[in-house]
Amino acid sequence: MHTFLSNNHDDLIARCRSKVLKRSHRDATEEQLKSGVGLFLDQLILTLVAEEADERDVSLRVSGPSGGDAKDLSEIGVGASAHGKALHSLGYAVDQVVHDYGDLCQSITELAHERAEPFAVDDFRTLNRCLDNAIADAVSAFSAQRDMAMAQSLSSEANERLGFLVHELRNALQIANLSVHAMELGGLNVLDRVSLSQCPRITHERE
Repeated sequence: MHTFLSNNHDDLIARCRSKVLKRSHRDATEEQLKSGVGLFLDQLILTLVAEEADERDVSLRVSGPSGGDAKDLSEIGVGASAHGKALHSLGYAVDQVVHDYGDLCQSITELAHERAEPFAVDDFRTLNRCLDNAIADAVSAFSAQRDMAMAQSLSSEANERLGFLVHELRNALQIANLSVHAMELGGLNVLDRVSLSQCPRITHERE
């Protein structure tokens, strides 16, 4: 499979771009394809070469084990995470992350069918493992970026509301201070004002 992928690298990228353009509200520059599915394709080829040479350590370093790489991201994980963050920054939804890698998988199988190119079962197993890890890491990075943006937005809104409340309290205190100052200028201190306000109640009680 790695020979087939290397020989048809540019064709596969072009097919992915064509699939992207068919989706509404989605476009991809050459740079995005290069840093996204293009990088993944290169890493997939490296993984297949390593496994053919029985270099398991190299294979795991590039693509990670089956089930993901929770401790340290593989090279595929690092690239996929960057791709997920990039798609979020461009305003795309999380489903676009999954579709980007699905496009490449479809392009590979379609081209292989057209060329009547047979693949070994182990190659397909490796392809699926790499896709699973890439999609998981890309979606995780996308979600983390989205959650961070939401938290920052909520924090900003809370600060704005708090600022408004502080402003209103400051205005109320200023009005109270001006009222006290006016009372003092009129020769009526605060205690006298309180006593006067209680007079009707006291008079009523005496009656």
